[in-house]
Amino acid sequence: MTFNFSSVKPDPSRSTKWGNCAAIMGQEPREGTLPMWLAQMDFPPAPVLQEAIIKLSETGEYGYFTGLDTFQNAVCWWYKTRFGWSPKPEHVIATHGIGNAIGLTLQAMTEPGDGIVIFTPVYNEFMAKVQRNGRTVVESPLLIDEEGLFRLDLDALDGRMTGSEKIMLISSPHNPAGRVWNVAELRAMATFCEKHDLLLVSDEIHMDLAFPGQTQVPTALAAPDALPRLIVLSAASKTFDIAGLRTGYAIIPDETLRTRFASLHRALDIQPNRVGLEMTIAAYSPQGAAWVDALQKVLAENAKVLSDGLNDLPGITVMPMQGTFLAWIDFAKTGLTSKEIMDRVQNDARIAVSPGHIFGARDETCVRLNIGTPRSHIEEAVSRLRSAFANL
Repeated sequence: MTFNFSSVKPDPSRSTKWGNCAAIMGQEPREGTLPMWLAQMDFPPAPVLQEAIIKLSETGEYGYFTGLDTFQNAVCWWYKTRFGWSPKPEHVIATHGIGNAIGLTLQAMTEPGDGIVIFTPVYNEFMAKVQRNGRTVVESPLLIDEEGLFRLDLDALDGRMTGSEKIMLISSPHNPAGRVWNVAELRAMATFCEKHDLLLVSDEIHMDLAFPGQTQVPTALAAPDALPRLIVLSAASKTFDIAGLRTGYAIIPDETLRTRFASLHRALDIQPNRVGLEMTIAAYSPQGAAWVDALQKVLAENAKVLSDGLNDLPGITVMPMQGTFLAWIDFAKTGLTSKEIMDRVQNDARIAVSPGHIFGARDETCVRLNIGTPRSHIEEAVSRLRSAFANL
């Protein structure tokens, strides 16, 4: 079966990514601006999703519903068939997206002022959600190894721990740059959490997007001894681009932790919406898996086009990607200031990107660029960036 990854979905102006570039650019975008900032793909939806939404509309049944167990079973089937982990259905709790799941976890498991460890640069909403919930951000800057990949620096973090930290919140694979943490690294995080009595909260929303040749291992499989302190958060929303349905889930193997989470979940009367559940069930299927297999190849090829097109420019480095659709480009060696870099990217090249500083204070000369878009857009972006930085 072939799938359409060469065109954008109908009416892209209805999406935040296409219609709200001004929010990230701080100005009205110039005509022809390529929106490559928000973590949202441009591809037409997987056929199985379209079939599911048509079937739902044909029933005309939008009232109260049953079937949460079907959703839980679909999540467990997906983890088992795609990654080899077999969580129990009763351990799966539906949430209003992964952001909601993070907020619930922070409120259920910690107190105001508690420290939350994050590895930066990282998805900017990690910091924002920690701060909005009155907790304290504890940044652990990632290193860059000889291969140009992010690496943990747990030794440095160990020396900075005060005892007020309660959670280590990780992105697996890592956003930005798509670093696929290996088993040894995940075990090292789990061991660190055990030493410092931290909960390990693993955001695995990009789990399906490891490139061919890479192996995404669930934290639960990599570090089974960590199950009593592990909370896994995920959703079909990034893989299948259904974030607008606001449906995610937490998988909590430990009964005590699950009871604490579920108590707050019930107190806030959080219930999933029917469309989000139906679409997730449709996505987590053999048909959905076939679409993801094709998507992984497209994203890997896009990453290569971007890297091959920019890495020969003086002072510009595209971090090697192992997964996701969120590239990380470093302009530090150009000698330009962050303002000069953004001016060339956004005004000269007319590309809306996410500025590096929002992912961590030390990354002002980096940008995050979304490659989850047709190949023609990647090629156009490369051409524009080469022209904008041609005089280096």
